[in-house]
This record gives sequence, structure tokens and C-alpha cells, in this order.
Amino acid sequence: MIVTSLVLLALVLLFLASGVWVAVALLASAVAGLAFFTVAPAGSLLASAMWDASWNWALTALPLFVWMGEILTRSRLSQDMFTGVSPWVARLPGRLLHVNVVSCGIMAAVSGSSAVTAATIGRMSLPELQKRGYDERMTIGTLAGSGTLGLLIPPSIVMIVYGVTAQQSVARLFIAGILPGLLLMALFMGYIVLWSLLHRAEMPEADPPVPLGRRIWDSRRLIPVLLLIVVVIGSIYGGIATPTEAATIGVVGALVLAAAGGTLSWAGFLDGLMAATRMSCMIALIIAAAACLTIAVGFLDIPRALAGWVDRQGFSAYGLLAVLALCILVMGCFLEGISIIVLSASVMLPMVQAAGIDLLWFGIFVVVLIEAAQITPPVGFNLFVLQSLTGRDIWRVTAATLPFFLLLMLLLVTITLFPSIVTWLPERMIAR
Repeated sequence: MIVTSLVLLALVLLFLASGVWVAVALLASAVAGLAFFTVAPAGSLLASAMWDASWNWALTALPLFVWMGEILTRSRLSQDMFTGVSPWVARLPGRLLHVNVVSCGIMAAVSGSSAVTAATIGRMSLPELQKRGYDERMTIGTLAGSGTLGLLIPPSIVMIVYGVTAQQSVARLFIAGILPGLLLMALFMGYIVLWSLLHRAEMPEADPPVPLGRRIWDSRRLIPVLLLIVVVIGSIYGGIATPTEAATIGVVGALVLAAAGGTLSWAGFLDGLMAATRMSCMIALIIAAAACLTIAVGFLDIPRALAGWVDRQGFSAYGLLAVLALCILVMGCFLEGISIIVLSASVMLPMVQAAGIDLLWFGIFVVVLIEAAQITPPVGFNLFVLQSLTGRDIWRVTAATLPFFLLLMLLLVTITLFPSIVTWLPERMIAR
């Protein structure tokens, strides 16, 4: 069993290292595993697995949420973000550095993607903060760290993939991510406040205070977007709509807002639609190929053997989580989030279930780890985004991001010690 597991792992790594698509690497490994180590009919099994994975109803929400994000990111949202948010945070210690955190939180609820969030907000805020003389390290760090909110604050593409892979309710995962997402924003903003109080000399002069009426006027284009986000997430939480129905509401609302703002053109409509189609097809293909690998792993009896090994080792739940966290962080140094989930699910989930850990809570645990992986070299996508935007070398960007990585680890410890932070809202959702 150990030899078989190592050979299958080596095949996956070999295919990935060769530069082929992740989906092709997973599918090829599944075919090889079934053909060489079992007598099972690989062709019919894999065809059935791909079909079952491709028509999963939860996946229908994925292209719609991606399309909603594409529509809104092509609107004036990013241009209006700085103008709309900055007057509300300008009096806090740290002043306009908070714009990065708040704006990334808003964009996270629109795009569902970490890299898109960091890139969109970075293009808008970096020039403004540099022009005003804010510390470069803090500017880069707040952007890279807050960009990870795109994975935790719903609607999150990674959560949809985890929900489909682990057979968990996508709606409950979305709701479970709300409180940890808000807590992470609070941790980031708290660190900015503390840093600014300790480094007063490095803070630029404050802008003149803005009257309340002017703040509301400057936020006029953000308010409809915020209302759309509240309607989409609120309809899920209230049990009024499924994630797919809520995503449809989001797409229609985004189209209405883009048309009302004068940014909806036929060319932009087609560009957004094609971008959403390409992204959704890529993710769906990876999920289908991962389902094939899961079938192969199951026929090789690897999950049962691993679950038995965990039981024999006598790991506590905390010990197992520590080992899995380390494994995910190591994978995150080389793979992006969706690939981490689909590659590891067939092995990790049986171990987690054997240890009696709630799979819903574990989903948020994994998402936080993947967030941390977004800002760890050598394949931290947010680091690459900030490197391209600033022109600084990757190690300077990484050093600026380190405090925010540690804050993500603090969030991980907090939800582990107090799991109700994750489970309280989903439980209320069921009670309704």
C-alpha cells in the first residue's frame, strides 16, 4: 500500500512538473493508477466519474458568480472605490492604509478571487498612497494580505470547489465564511492602527476632515454595489434563494448597475462573458479530473489505509490539524488553491472524518490556509501581483507581507480554539 501510494504521488508530481494542465495531470494519474494497480475497468469507471462530477447542481453557481465579478470589475467600481471608502477611514490611526483592507473586503464579495482582488484594488490604491507618502512596506503588505479576503468572504470560488469536492452545502460554507472574514479584516485593521501609533513619524499629514454629507455623496456609486452584495448573501442566509438562484440575482443586478453607470457595452458584455466561461470551464475540468483521481485512490484503498494509520498513531484532533496544516502550506508553496483542494481531498477528508472533525468547519480551516499560501513564496499569486504592480523584487514584497501572514496564522489558531466562530451562523441558518 505504501509503495502504491508513493508511486501514485510521484506520477501526479511528475505530470505537474512536466508543465501539463492540472486537469490532464490528475486524469493521467488516475488512468495509470487504475490500469497498473487494479483490475477495475478504467474506461467505464472514469467516464462515469467525470459525468457525475460535471452535472453536480452546486457547480451551476460557479460560472454565475464568476460572471457577476467580471461585470462589476469592468465597471467603475475600482475607480470609485478609493473615493468612496477613504473619507470614512481617514480619521482612524493609519488613515488611508485602511482603504486597502475595506476595499479588498468589498471586492472580495464581488470577485471571489484573491488575485483579482489584489490586482484590482492595487491598481487603484497604490498610486494614490505612494503620492501621499505612505510607507511602501505597509502599502504592499496591506494589499497582499487583504487580497486574500477574496477566498474567505463569500461568494468564494474556492468554497464552491471545496463544497462540491467534500459534498458539503455551498450555502452553509458561504455563511460560515462571514464571521471569520470580518474577524480577519478586524485583525488587519487592528495591526494597521498599532503600527501607525508606533511609527507616527512615518505617517503623512492627515487630510482635512470631510463632512458627513460629502462622504455619503462620494460613496454614492458604492452604495448600490454594497446593497447588491447584501441582497445576494442575505437571500442565501435567509433561505430565500439557493446559491445558484442568488448568483442569478447577482448577475442581473450587476448588469443593471453597469448599465445605469454607463459602463455596459456590447464588447464589454462579451468580454466578461467569455472570461467567465474560460475560468468556469477550467475549474470544472479540474474538478472532473479530480473526481477520477478520487475513484482511483478509492480503488487502491488508500483512504481507508490512511484513516487506519491515523487511528493507530493516536493523533489528537489538534495534532492531526497541525500535520494537515503544514502539508497544505507546503503544497501552497507550489500550487494554487483549487489544485490544493482537488489534489488533497481524497486523502485528507477520510482522515478528518475518522478524527471526528466537522467537514464544514474544516472547509474554512482549509480556506484560511490557502489564503496564507497566496502570500508565501515561491508560488504566492498575490506576491506576483504586487511585484508586477510595484516593480519591487519578490523578496521585498514577501518581507512586507510577513506580518499579515502571521495574522492569518492567528486567525487559524483562533477558529481552532473557538470553532463556533465558524459554525454559529450556519447553525442559525438551519434553525431558520
